[in-house]
Amino acid sequence: MKMKTDWPSSLTDEELDELDDYFRRQVREGEGRLLLDGVHGLLSAIAIGPVNILPAEWLPEVLHEPFSNEDEGNRVLVLLAKLNDSIQAELDIDAYEPILGEVDSDPLPNLSAAGWCEGFSRGIDLRACLWEGRLNDDSALMEALGPLMALAVDEGVLSTDVEFDKLGDEEYEQCLAQLPAVLVAVNHYWSEHPVTAEELEALASSVPTSSSQHVSRHRSGHWLH
Repeated sequence: MKMKTDWPSSLTDEELDELDDYFRRQVREGEGRLLLDGVHGLLSAIAIGPVNILPAEWLPEVLHEPFSNEDEGNRVLVLLAKLNDSIQAELDIDAYEPILGEVDSDPLPNLSAAGWCEGFSRGIDLRACLWEGRLNDDSALMEALGPLMALAVDEGVLSTDVEFDKLGDEEYEQCLAQLPAVLVAVNHYWSEHPVTAEELEALASSVPTSSSQHVSRHRSGHWLH
């Protein structure tokens, strides 16, 4: 994992290792559970999203097994709370960076946005009605998300009816470098264009869908999860 260390509210390398180890122990083949990069992506989507989402709703997306004991439970919850709090704090001081996975390559591992993008997509799914309504109606939001969408399509997290060539190494790195600016822009978008009463009414009448079910969703006529 790519670690963050020196910014306000950020977890130390040791704390990130603890969370990373915990999520790796919970992985079961074929169940699509998020690792640390995916959890960071999910919490990032929530942090910059249209409405507040309480831990009681997002915790079931990242915790799937009973804790082995009370001490482990308390520790994991404290670290998750700290990770969650760090995202907005880092965005506020222009110090945000995504936690990314690594793919083995020669001579050095390459960073991968696949897990982070999967988590971000699941964060969107928690308020799919609001996100998808705006993506359909306001091209500014889609444009702000452009580099993130390009990475998600490249990694197979999102699919589209239009065929795209794989990103080259330089293009991929450029999109990665733009992720912090994407989050700032989207955070600003929802601040400048808050959810309307009509959107909240539609949200209240919608049926919640757990993103863990991997339901395909239409993104502004182009993007499918």
